[in-house]
Amino acid sequence: MAVRAPISLPPSLALRLRGRSSWFDSLLPLEHLNQPLSSRPLVARAALPGSGSFGSNGPHAPSISPSSASSAIDFLTLCHRLKTTKRKGWINHGINHPESIADHMYRMALMALIAGDIPGLDRERCMKIAIVHDIAEAIVGDITPSDGVPKAEKSRREQEALNEMCKILGDGLRANEIQELWAEYENNSSVEASLVKDFDKVEMILQALEYETEHGKVLDEFFLSTAGKFQTDVGKSWAAEVISRRNKRLGELA
Repeated sequence: MAVRAPISLPPSLALRLRGRSSWFDSLLPLEHLNQPLSSRPLVARAALPGSGSFGSNGPHAPSISPSSASSAIDFLTLCHRLKTTKRKGWINHGINHPESIADHMYRMALMALIAGDIPGLDRERCMKIAIVHDIAEAIVGDITPSDGVPKAEKSRREQEALNEMCKILGDGLRANEIQELWAEYENNSSVEASLVKDFDKVEMILQALEYETEHGKVLDEFFLSTAGKFQTDVGKSWAAEVISRRNKRLGELA
């Protein structure tokens, strides 16, 4: 749930994008390249590896190709939007200066880090899934139920955006890993994905409780939309704790 922030691509990156892809060129005429992203079409393609330079740290340092450094920085530049794009659900409820997409994913990763050991669960993989599960929102923004977009279409748009982002990394091992982690979460196809989906909801209701406390709001929608949807014991336990604290606060205000 995010609002697209008015951020322009650096001119050097915008120029590198031009001419690398006929798909990208067909979407964005030259005059659009330095406009705020909020005024552009939903999906934009980032650069494939380009030229650049990267110095060595010494005679025994690993060799890093200029194209590898260039593609990494292009990818990170695009991901900057995750830090600046505010989550739309909070804005719709009148929350000033709400969290960003990256804020949300960061606390989910912390949840994976501090969760107790669970037999058969790869906690490091949970952290990775948390970090990438909303990464396509750097391009498509957040498509919420209020937008009226069918679930299958939402998934298609996000997959297309993710494909374009991964091309920046040259479709190598790291890009493939990001694709696998995202698909695992999207399809809820592992115990790790199920836990991270629970963390997604727990983080949201915890944030709702914090905003209720800070802003004097009543944000029932977020609690009602997640009720009964937690899949794991950890998710159920943490959600119950958040709800208990909320009920106590509401009781004190009554």
